Amino acid sequence: MQLRPYHEAAYLKFAGAGVRLWRAEQVHGNSVAVVPDSPQILASDGLPVVPGVDGLITCMPDMALAVYVADCGAIWLADKKTGAIGILHSGKKGTESNILGVAVASMTEHFGTEPQDLTAVLSPCIRPPDYEVNFAREIANQARHAGLGNFIDCGLNTASDSARFYSYRKELGKTGRMMALIVRDPLP
Repeated sequence: MQLRPYHEAAYLKFAGAGVRLWRAEQVHGNSVAVVPDSPQILASDGLPVVPGVDGLITCMPDMALAVYVADCGAIWLADKKTGAIGILHSGKKGTESNILGVAVASMTEHFGTEPQDLTAVLSPCIRPPDYEVNFAREIANQARHAGLGNFIDCGLNTASDSARFYSYRKELGKTGRMMALIVRDPLP
C-alpha cells in the first residue's frame, strides 16, 4: 500500500493517460491470461488484478501490463512482427513450471507469434550466492529451448544491491516491490 502512489505515478509517466493498466495477481504458478479478455478482481491494495495468473499477454495498444517483483524475475516479451507483448512473474516455482514456455505457446496460439520473432528480457532477480537456486540460468535455458530469437539477461542480483533493489530474502520479508511494466506502442 505504501508504494501505491509511486507505482501509480510511474505507470502514468511510463504509459501515459488513457492507457489501461492490467496486473497479474501472482500466485507463483505458470498461468498466463490474455487481456483485455480476462476478468479482474480487486487486490488488497484496492486496484484490480487478473486473478490466478503470473503472466499477461496482449496484442492491443493502449494496454499496460504489470507485475511486481522483489527477488523473482520479471520477463518482458515483445514480438517484432505481430506487435504482441507480455509480462511474466517468474521465480523458483514459475520457472520450475516453465511459465516462459507457457507464455510463448499462448502468444503463438492467440496472436500467431513465432518464437524466433520474440525478444525476452529478464529483470534483476535474486541469484547465487544469495540464493541456492539459479532460476535465472534456467530461464535462459528455457528461452533457448523455446527457440526465442533474442534473450537478454540483465545479470543483476537484487540481493546484492539494496540501494537499488528490493530483496524479499535479504530484507527478511520486510520490503517493498518493484513494478515491471510493458506497453505496446500505438498502431500507426
